[in-house]
Amino acid sequence: MSDPLARLRRAALRREEAGLRRRLRPRGPDFDGLIDLASNDYLGLSRDPRLVEGAVRAAREWGTGSTGSRLVTGTTELHEELDRRLAAFTGMPAALVFSSGFLANLGAVTALAGPDTLVVSDRVNHASIVDACRLSRSRVVVSPHRDVAAVEEALASREEEHALVVTDAVFSVDGDLAPLRELHAAARRHGALLVIDEAHALGVVGEHGRGAAHAAGLTGEPDVVLTLTLSKSLASQGGAVLGAPEVIETLIDVGRSFIFDTGLAPAAAGAALAALDVLADEPELPARARRRAARIRDMAAGLGLQTSPGRPDAAVVPVVLGDPHAAVRAADICFEHGARVGCFRPPSVPPGRACLRLTARASLTEAELTVLERALQKVRAETGP
Repeated sequence: MSDPLARLRRAALRREEAGLRRRLRPRGPDFDGLIDLASNDYLGLSRDPRLVEGAVRAAREWGTGSTGSRLVTGTTELHEELDRRLAAFTGMPAALVFSSGFLANLGAVTALAGPDTLVVSDRVNHASIVDACRLSRSRVVVSPHRDVAAVEEALASREEEHALVVTDAVFSVDGDLAPLRELHAAARRHGALLVIDEAHALGVVGEHGRGAAHAAGLTGEPDVVLTLTLSKSLASQGGAVLGAPEVIETLIDVGRSFIFDTGLAPAAAGAALAALDVLADEPELPARARRRAARIRDMAAGLGLQTSPGRPDAAVVPVVLGDPHAAVRAADICFEHGARVGCFRPPSVPPGRACLRLTARASLTEAELTVLERALQKVRAETGP
């Protein structure tokens, strides 16, 4: 009898040789004394006492779990308040909270697409969008990155009655911004819906961090749908889809990742509501996060490392090493110097684009930036020409 696990061991060995093995590295509550330059806690709110108290208060009042799907017992008054507050904050007509951002993307794309709908998706969209496209039962055209002309061509030549254009607002690894106004104009010319994932834009981009669609003047448009996560700038957990009432009604009726999933835990809803309060009280936080990202980008570029070509649009700064082994070694160097950074390799990035993913926080100090600079100097010394 053959060993059913042998193929898995062989595949793991191939990934090891290619520098593509991934390992969990547990951390302590204080990041083991390391500077956090890897998380998506862009506003530095994950340990904020106001959010902690919001989570604790919600858990005490509502319990530890939502107890069921939102269509059964999983919608509390807290969930409805969060729906309303997210819609008001982003400028959208209505919102529906999911238990994760991944499920929000799955729900939005699969519910709004189908065999009679063409889906056009940017080549470097997040994996949740890619998987949603695969499950949508639609024909999918993968367009070159940020290429509006290619999107327009796909829409103009389609045979399907309906169409969806799907894009990240801020792309999760390179940190660049989608051309939202141009994409919306193309979508509108061809009667398509534009679905924008605000995961890395909410709380960082635009006035008071209201997101990239708000900054582009697109919120409230009937042909625009937003998805977002509560787990990044809002330092909680969960996701949401925002759009016209017809979109929300459709998701409640047919969105499988909404209907068949347990509702968001009350503590997460309480923390997210507290984060929205903090943003209202401290509207300078998004700009502060962007300024820290610009400092990190200028620091890396000044050392001769390959990074984004201009001022970051949000809080993500890539440092491209190319080779996966080089990226792993660079991450280890940063770790040794006291900084925890992201290390992204295929399939998270295309072959030849392995990189460090540095994320800024509004709360980063000058001393912490100095530690990062020393680490990057060592990275440059080991990986440079």
